[in-house]
Amino acid sequence: MATSTGSSLWKGNWRTRARVISGLVLFAYVLFHFINIGLGIFSLEIMESFQDVRQSVHRSALGSTLLYGALLTHMGLALYRLARRRTLKMPAWEALQIILGVLIPLLLAAHIWHTRMAHELFGLNDRMGYLVGLIWNTTSGWNQAALLLITWTHGCMGLHFWLRTQAWWRSSLPLLISLATLIPAWALTGFMIQGRAQKALLSDPEVFPDLAETYNWLSPDAFALLIERTGQTLMGFAALVVLAIAVHLTRRYVINRGAVPIQYVSGPEIRGQRGMTLLEMSRTNGVPHMALCGGRGRCTTCRVIIEEGADLLHPPSPEEAASLAAVNAPPNARLACQLRPTNPATVLQVFRSDGRQARAHQSLGQERRMAILFLDMRSFTARTTGQLPYDVVFLLNRFFDAIVPSITGAGGTVDKYLGDGLLAVFEHEDETASAKAALDAAAGISAALITFNQTLKAEKAPPVAIGMGLHLGTLVMGEIGAADNAPRTIIGDTVNATSRLEGKTKELGVEALISEELLKGAGYKTSHLEFVELELRGVAHPMPALPVKQAARLRQQLNPAPETTT
Repeated sequence: MATSTGSSLWKGNWRTRARVISGLVLFAYVLFHFINIGLGIFSLEIMESFQDVRQSVHRSALGSTLLYGALLTHMGLALYRLARRRTLKMPAWEALQIILGVLIPLLLAAHIWHTRMAHELFGLNDRMGYLVGLIWNTTSGWNQAALLLITWTHGCMGLHFWLRTQAWWRSSLPLLISLATLIPAWALTGFMIQGRAQKALLSDPEVFPDLAETYNWLSPDAFALLIERTGQTLMGFAALVVLAIAVHLTRRYVINRGAVPIQYVSGPEIRGQRGMTLLEMSRTNGVPHMALCGGRGRCTTCRVIIEEGADLLHPPSPEEAASLAAVNAPPNARLACQLRPTNPATVLQVFRSDGRQARAHQSLGQERRMAILFLDMRSFTARTTGQLPYDVVFLLNRFFDAIVPSITGAGGTVDKYLGDGLLAVFEHEDETASAKAALDAAAGISAALITFNQTLKAEKAPPVAIGMGLHLGTLVMGEIGAADNAPRTIIGDTVNATSRLEGKTKELGVEALISEELLKGAGYKTSHLEFVELELRGVAHPMPALPVKQAARLRQQLNPAPETTT
């Protein structure tokens, strides 16, 4: 059964979910705020009309609670996470996001005090015209422009690394990158146009008195108090950052005093904090360690042999023990991603990284739910007996030239040619699109075969018959073969089941057998279809499949015309 990709976005403890939700609230506020600023391209009136609508939401009691609650939650959780980190070693993108996140409050403090707080304390009418005119071509203006870019970059990074596992997000990246570039440019353009215009009005001695009355211009004492409060806020936040770093360093010092030493056979000795997995210890200390599933216990490529100290380690969980038993691992074997050493040990990596770059971890194995199609030419051996090898090759190439465009035209690829047959895979953004593409390909192949056989008939040659099996299921895509000579292919139970389906087509006298799972995956209602229950060798349970006499008429079979009454 396919897992819900949507639910995977909310996995994690309450802190993880709170950080995501608060980040989404802040991102929504920032997005509409930047759209508001960009409307200055058209006129100040449009800009301030949108501001009225926006402020009616975020300055309401509920909106203020939600906005400032999200801000404090997001900042607090970020500092907590920094303090609790076991190591400061991290990917460059994560370090950049943390740095940008720390800069945001430092630049945001002045904005909050001179807008919302000035409005609450002194009755300032903080209209857009006042704000952009006041700070245009000043240090504050440059700071706020930097805040705009930093906030947007930080938010986009967070959104991307939250959604990057989703197929729809990856397929939309070109459009999303364009929008991510356009929105800050839009906001800065609106700021520039109205900043120049409003600065000129505020600098006009004849116009300024009326504007000052409209905006309820602040006194020098009020400005001085706002500057003082801004400085105090900055000092308070800086103290929190220093405290978080101090807690982090203190924890590292205390924990490292009791760090666990791990000796690799023919390798370095490392030290890791208690509570870390052996895989985390290895990576923290710069020791390459194979883990194709990403350290989630779904494979055994990270396994190690405990040469010394096995009796001092916690026993494996039932899941880890089952995984090790499946590969006939010895009793002293463990999975590095599941083992959390609390005592010294000497270990041997079963699969060691050899430093080659030809096989990136992501290319070695990836699980996907996709549709595949097996095709075989009927009675090929009898047909070609006595023919010259060149004639056999010529026939096969003409046959594949006729049918393969139907596969590639549906967005599929030929995974491998199998003499007089082939295996095609349909790698699309989701399983529904993959299943529909496989059905389109099957119908196209059948139609192309009809045309091909007409050509053979004109040449006084017997027609070609085929059998096709179509199924949808979980596949493992990866590079199979010796290093530097490993083509990308697919393996798994789904491949075996689809091959068995194709083998049954000859027995049933049909051109194709399509699994019920594929039809449901493509979104078809199946209650009106007549399935056959097939016992397939190597498949645990009977498989319902739809027999298709001629796949060129597949659409009519799936969607029969409604009966008419006279």
